[in-house]
Amino acid sequence: MDAFLKRTKRKSSALEEESPQLIDENESTDVKLAILSSLYSNISQEALLEALLVHDGSVEAASASLAEDRTGSPKKQSISATIGCQTSLRLFASKPSVEERSVSPKKTRRLSKKGTTLHLYDPEDIAEHTPCSIVHNFLPPDEANALLKEMLDESESFEKITFKLFDNVVQSHHTSSFYVGTEAEINTQKDDYFYNGARLEDIRRITPQLLHVRPKVQEAVNREIQTRIKTRYPEGRKLKYQSSDSWSPNCAFVNCYNGPQQNVGYHTDQLTYLGPRAVIGSLSLGVAREFRVRRIVPKDDNTNSDDSDAEGQISIHLPHNSLLVMHAEMQEEWKHSIAPAQAIDPHPIAGNRRINITYRHYKSAFHPRHTPRCKCNIPAVLRVVQKKKGTQGRYFWMCYGGNVPGKENCSFFQWAEFDDDGNPRWDKSRYKTTPTMISPTT
Repeated sequence: MDAFLKRTKRKSSALEEESPQLIDENESTDVKLAILSSLYSNISQEALLEALLVHDGSVEAASASLAEDRTGSPKKQSISATIGCQTSLRLFASKPSVEERSVSPKKTRRLSKKGTTLHLYDPEDIAEHTPCSIVHNFLPPDEANALLKEMLDESESFEKITFKLFDNVVQSHHTSSFYVGTEAEINTQKDDYFYNGARLEDIRRITPQLLHVRPKVQEAVNREIQTRIKTRYPEGRKLKYQSSDSWSPNCAFVNCYNGPQQNVGYHTDQLTYLGPRAVIGSLSLGVAREFRVRRIVPKDDNTNSDDSDAEGQISIHLPHNSLLVMHAEMQEEWKHSIAPAQAIDPHPIAGNRRINITYRHYKSAFHPRHTPRCKCNIPAVLRVVQKKKGTQGRYFWMCYGGNVPGKENCSFFQWAEFDDDGNPRWDKSRYKTTPTMISPTT
């Protein structure tokens, strides 16, 4: 793992060399640990982390304490410019109390602060502090490379998505396409399904490598779901509205990011065809990029300001051949993005390109023939209240036609109701015959 934990050296300033007191305490934890490690090279990383914990992340206070413990009196040290590998943050987080475990998911000590970015690399740290889990070196190298080459060829004909944002017509920075299992499902997608108020045109038949990898993604994601339920959720039980059925992906969005500046801003994925508490398996191939997450902070009715960065952001490093699982609390309670980069290390096969494959489970209960239609006669989109206290967590259906250039939203609105497993409260007999989109035997 050390191969992708190493960071470039950071030059220390003259001010920093004078005293740890002048260090910006909003620095990321890995920087703080590296500073302490250079000062106290004979002290274990675990002890350094413990010192940071005791002193609320203050490098100055932790340094003074460590010096006093070692010599009996405070000691001044010079600061090295070298930044090493990030160690685990597990000892830096306090464990939740019994009272804190009554909400979902388990609370942990907040390490990200307003205006800062906390960089995480270790899988256990990622699972502890974000709504995600990650599997490094997910596929055998030859399988990962075969899938990457296949998707690079496919991406040559990918297109950018055009949509309306604040009355302006814009295009996505990156290109993408959508894959389903059969020709019949391609036709169904083109006729019945709507995205951002419009139909997709670029819908493709699943490729051999996508189909080959699918059962491995399914097995890994289901394993990660069960691990998270047992270790992170209250009383070891799934979340309300989270499906109790096995996760079975039947379609895939594939994105191509060509170069360091291609990115996607903070957003949540649409729940319309996935249902509430959706889980997504995201496979990264090619160039490594940063995946950033930020918790959505609800506001009171009488508060107009949107302090979206109240808890800072967390950056997850996504190297080649890594599987990121976005768990059931992700789309409702967090936003995510792919950040632009100043520079990237080219991949020997992909060059400057990153391929991202998001396997998804479209549920038959949420086929457009069953979901509400707005006054525009298009299927309504499913959304959740995220920022308003009192109604936070409630789901609703609304028109999304206004995202199409030249069109406006109608006034359609309807609260959504689900059972404990996230199934809509309408007659289930209406959707039992809806086919799956990627059959394991296709």
